[in-house]
Amino acid sequence: MTHDHEPHGEGAQRAERIERRWATLSVGIVALLIVMAAFAGIHQATMPQPVLETADPRTLHIAGEFTEANLGSSLEPDGSVMVRAIGQQYSFTPACIVVPVGTPIAFRATSADVVHGFLIDGTNVNVMLVPGYVSTIATRFETTGERHMPCHEFCGTGHEGMWGRIRVVDKATFQEMATRHRRLSCVDQ
Repeated sequence: MTHDHEPHGEGAQRAERIERRWATLSVGIVALLIVMAAFAGIHQATMPQPVLETADPRTLHIAGEFTEANLGSSLEPDGSVMVRAIGQQYSFTPACIVVPVGTPIAFRATSADVVHGFLIDGTNVNVMLVPGYVSTIATRFETTGERHMPCHEFCGTGHEGMWGRIRVVDKATFQEMATRHRRLSCVDQ
């Protein structure tokens, strides 16, 4: 009887040792992944952006990329769309931006006065507009319709009224608009 239980006892001990090794290995892998994620997050947060572009907030409306004639959407030669905008207390210029559906879109925006938030509901667009710096983010809209664009960074007593809109239209409509106007906004529709 003792002889029958010994192999079973040894087998159970061996299985337990193997299970402990696998459990230790699994915990080690999870710990390594956590350390790697923490390092990547801290590294990203503490390192400057690879490309830092500046714009003088005192001369935005007078000269350069962000003059009024350059604001809004424009069709690029490669078929993508570039949108330039400015945040200032308490509005976005342009207040309504037209973009095509299913097209790569790059937003370039800056602030003329204080820190503003640039958020487009239902997208990955969520950046801060800091005076003196240009923020750039790429996105793509998969459905037509309107999206809200609130300032999500407190910018003063009129902050709650700082809203813009994004109007996503079909490609043919956008193409037709782009042939009539160099820069597009909702006013052009």
